[in-house]
Amino acid sequence: MTAVVAPEPTRAYPVRLTATPEPDGPSRGLWLVKWLLVIPHAIVLAFLWLAFGVLTVVAFVAILVTGRYPRAIFDFTVGVLRWSWRVSYYAYGNLGTDRYPPFSLRSDPDYPADLHVEYPERLSRGLVLVKSWLLAIPHYLILGALTNTGAVQAVDADGTWVWRAPGLFAVLAVIAGVALLFTGRLPQGLYDLLLGLNRWALRVTGYAALMTDAYPPFRLDQGGPDGPAAPPPPTPAGSRWTAGPVLSVIAGAVALAVGLGMATGAAAMLAAREDGFVTTPTMSVETEGYAVVTDVLRLEGVGLDEGLGQVRLRAEADDGREIFLGIGADDDVRAYLAGVERSVVRGPWLPERSLPGGPPASAPEDATWLASSSGPGRQELVLEPQEGSWLIVVMPTDLSTGLAAEVDAGAEFPWLEPAAGVLLALGLGLLLVGAGVIALGVRAASVRAAG
Repeated sequence: MTAVVAPEPTRAYPVRLTATPEPDGPSRGLWLVKWLLVIPHAIVLAFLWLAFGVLTVVAFVAILVTGRYPRAIFDFTVGVLRWSWRVSYYAYGNLGTDRYPPFSLRSDPDYPADLHVEYPERLSRGLVLVKSWLLAIPHYLILGALTNTGAVQAVDADGTWVWRAPGLFAVLAVIAGVALLFTGRLPQGLYDLLLGLNRWALRVTGYAALMTDAYPPFRLDQGGPDGPAAPPPPTPAGSRWTAGPVLSVIAGAVALAVGLGMATGAAAMLAAREDGFVTTPTMSVETEGYAVVTDVLRLEGVGLDEGLGQVRLRAEADDGREIFLGIGADDDVRAYLAGVERSVVRGPWLPERSLPGGPPASAPEDATWLASSSGPGRQELVLEPQEGSWLIVVMPTDLSTGLAAEVDAGAEFPWLEPAAGVLLALGLGLLLVGAGVIALGVRAASVRAAG
């Protein structure tokens, strides 16, 4: 006798996405220009998602300390998800309606798409440390495979070309749009499938954004309704997030982002120095000929003396052999290397150019150089910059063929430290201002709700 275990009833997930098909349905051709119509929403959502990220960090700290998600911040982040879902439902996430989405964080019972998230009274202080970056990885992999584009790159004699394959979301949206264009209706199966994919993505987003401790199910729940439980009533008319607090939070988030960028840039400017020189990444060069030479380097301008200090050039052969490193005037170096087989380095991302020829007629020391050095190991030149057109040459001192070397260049910038100090001060100031403006916006929303 075989025992049959009845499945447990499916419990509604705290992040609930709903959509109500309209009797008339979307028009045949409007979807062709919806990319243009949603531009205002895309601009606003770009700022809202910036504020979403900042407030999620604030919520992370609050949950870690108190075990609670601040209610005013929770309402804002849910509102951003709701706004995004309405725009997606209208546009190419579902093509479900021709009704233009409202510019609002609040729930709108008259709009055919909505989203609700149950407010958690308590959240785990331990889970908040691992939910977003560790526990949600399986969902990221699945959704990434469904939504991301694939790319195949090939290189031929004329350059590089890339072919990209669209993700499943894009393919389904295009198929649904074409069907709508020719038949006047969305295929019900595609409509339900797109709803299911959006539902899965938004559940994972809510979980990763710390809104719930309930792990998202690996389940594609298709169709408009979402679980047996009815969504909570919409926020009352006296909404906590009106235009003033929202603009305050957005302005604060922008200030924080700019301030963080300025402070990080200042720190990077100071960290990039090595013995007082801002040094390029080490670059590998090689040749089957007798020398490696750069393209022409032109130094000119009225600010050359004030804006640029000493310049440092370094080179070292991979096999430790003796090498010659020199920098000279364009005409002098070209005269010395005339008819010499060599490789020309055109930049870190461009292939070297090989020039045919024979061996040099004389040792490099016999030519005219602005500065030069030769011997085993690393060779280094430190010199004052001068106006003109210059070439840098690396070659074996014994005039043999074949060379592989590591090279870098550095320069002193007298203005760098003062500029980094000013940039750091401005960045820290913007961080403080941004944090204060966000705090005022959240407080205003909380007081409005309490009132």
